[in-house]
Amino acid sequence: MADKRDYYEILGIQKGAGEDEIKKAYKKKARENHPDLHPDNVEECEEKMKEINEAYAVLSDPERRQRYDQFGHEGVSGADGMGGMGGMGGMYGADMSDIFDSLFGGIFGGGGTSRANAANAPKRGKDINMTINISFMEACMGKSQEISVAHMERCTSCGGSGAENGEAADVCPDCHGRGSIKVTQQTPLGAFSSSRPCPHCSGKGTIIRNPCQKCKGAGRVRVQKKVSLTIPAGINDGQTLRVTGEGDCGQNGGPTGNLNVGVTVRPHPIFTRDGYDIHCEIPITYAQAVLGDEITVPTIDGNVKFNISEGTQNGARTRLKGKGVKHLQRDMRGDQYVKLYIEVPKNLSKKQKELLKEFESSMSDKNYAKRRGFFDKLKDIFN
Repeated sequence: MADKRDYYEILGIQKGAGEDEIKKAYKKKARENHPDLHPDNVEECEEKMKEINEAYAVLSDPERRQRYDQFGHEGVSGADGMGGMGGMGGMYGADMSDIFDSLFGGIFGGGGTSRANAANAPKRGKDINMTINISFMEACMGKSQEISVAHMERCTSCGGSGAENGEAADVCPDCHGRGSIKVTQQTPLGAFSSSRPCPHCSGKGTIIRNPCQKCKGAGRVRVQKKVSLTIPAGINDGQTLRVTGEGDCGQNGGPTGNLNVGVTVRPHPIFTRDGYDIHCEIPITYAQAVLGDEITVPTIDGNVKFNISEGTQNGARTRLKGKGVKHLQRDMRGDQYVKLYIEVPKNLSKKQKELLKEFESSMSDKNYAKRRGFFDKLKDIFN
């Protein structure tokens, strides 16, 4: 008896618990461990139920509980102990679904019918997730395109019934339409009965004798379909478009799932994007920066003319209002920011170098305000 667990521990109660507390604890443990609620772990649940029933049978009987409290498991073993449980003996030969129906107000009652109903209940079709790749300009301007989607559709040959020529399904001969079968095991406590999904009909309660040749009795087939997709102007990399009702079709009359299309935007060689604003960098010559000039600036709408002011500094940035990306939810656009950087000439000829030196010698501090200010600060620091 040393390997048996303590009955109070099994029910999760203290030794001095009252009758109502014992009964309440028993109901709770039975709910948590009933095999009908754990179809993937039936054997373990059945073992736990044996312990729970054995513990309740002893602790709910005042005389048997007194012997257990005094002598432990030895006090309730043998002919006068668990082997002769009096009025409780018949309880373990009964169908456990009937017992739990009376104990818990029917949450297990009609278990087989519930299984059949659940198996035949409407089920929503699965969502389909896919990704498309578009260009930077397509994301900015928007586009419409067709995409090919493989999804489940209702079989047109059988109308979704799964039976050839629309024949009606037969009641399962094993479970008689209940969707479950009763399994009884003999234990030292008596016969223990539980319900399991019927393996013959997979819990549906019906059998298709002549399955549809096209869908093999599934009622659905996978087909390739063209779906029209509208990509709105302003969509960004990583966003998802949802097309309602273009996923897998439902089962047993359930609704169709959705098509979720993730968008990947390829980078652009000139433009970068920050929210709804566009950025680009444009090189200009030293002469253009000094003298000013009219240059051509690319935008997503096409090229525009832009005037560079005299004395433009390297890294100067200007804004082209309304030349950015359209907002998805509002009728407005972001801006385009243009950064100018001065390209220092390379590979100068001898004559060009001489001209540049002559030009430089003609300059004075008044032509270089920043340079003059920098050296003035140095003088202040060292003085």
